[in-house]
Amino acid sequence: MGVVISFLKGLAEKIGKENKSRLFIGGLIITFIVVSLSGISGWIIERLFLFFEIKNPILSTLFFCFILSSSLATRSLNKSILEILNSIKKENYSNNLSNIRQKLSLIVGRDVENLDANEILRASAETASENSVDGIFAPLFWMFIGTIFWEFNQSMPGPLAMAWIFKASSTIDSMLGYKEGKLKWIGFTGAKLDDLMVWIPSRIVLITLPFCCKTNTSIFKTISDSWKEGIVDSSPNSGISEAIFAYCAEVRMGGVNYYKGVKAIKPIVAMSYPIASIDSVKRILNLSLRLQIAWIIGFTLIIKFINL
Repeated sequence: MGVVISFLKGLAEKIGKENKSRLFIGGLIITFIVVSLSGISGWIIERLFLFFEIKNPILSTLFFCFILSSSLATRSLNKSILEILNSIKKENYSNNLSNIRQKLSLIVGRDVENLDANEILRASAETASENSVDGIFAPLFWMFIGTIFWEFNQSMPGPLAMAWIFKASSTIDSMLGYKEGKLKWIGFTGAKLDDLMVWIPSRIVLITLPFCCKTNTSIFKTISDSWKEGIVDSSPNSGISEAIFAYCAEVRMGGVNYYKGVKAIKPIVAMSYPIASIDSVKRILNLSLRLQIAWIIGFTLIIKFINL
């Protein structure tokens, strides 16, 4: 996906030059091509799976599940976050801050050059929360939708096709979805599509995550407070994602960030809780794992109910 997006981006910039309309149309075409190719590729693999499932059901199912799992960022997210936490745990971590910042820069969009240990932990907590939704729960949701499609007609896009359609929109947003220069126009369509595809999953996370944690606050109040504080964020999804994880993990998030030297102030959420620590970031990862298990069980029960 990345290679195709990079090639098409260069082509769009070359043809569009400084014309905003052409750049916007170029971005629209990029989104259509990448999303379509991803969905069609997934659909073709699904045809092969359904064909070979008849001949060798165990092997074909295991292979198909392996490909499906590649759409989830659980392992890579946990590994990246834990590497940062383990580095901070070391007694002489202050002498190795530049290396820790470098690791952090691979998973966040903010400037990391001047971040101290507290800010590194806050960034880790926020990216663990946001990326859990973008990289795990959103693709899980679209896999579920694809599975529902199969219950009605197996010629329709299934779990892999829908997961890859989402991953395509997410990758376009990650690579082109910036409000600067030509990308403001080229990446507009991909960014809006990604927002649209994460909109429902982020809100399901909002109302289900409190059932996986133990706090002194009622579930309804946790959801209500997270909604009120998260919805004011400039992003329609990331603010809600961070807020619900902040309240469930009992950690404060938000504050001043810098993006390519430009100051950005994110609303403070869960103000009454302490700042991010190694333990609170680990709680976020643990909550994410619990919710994944709960979603898989819930989706399985829903599909079985549909089959009755």
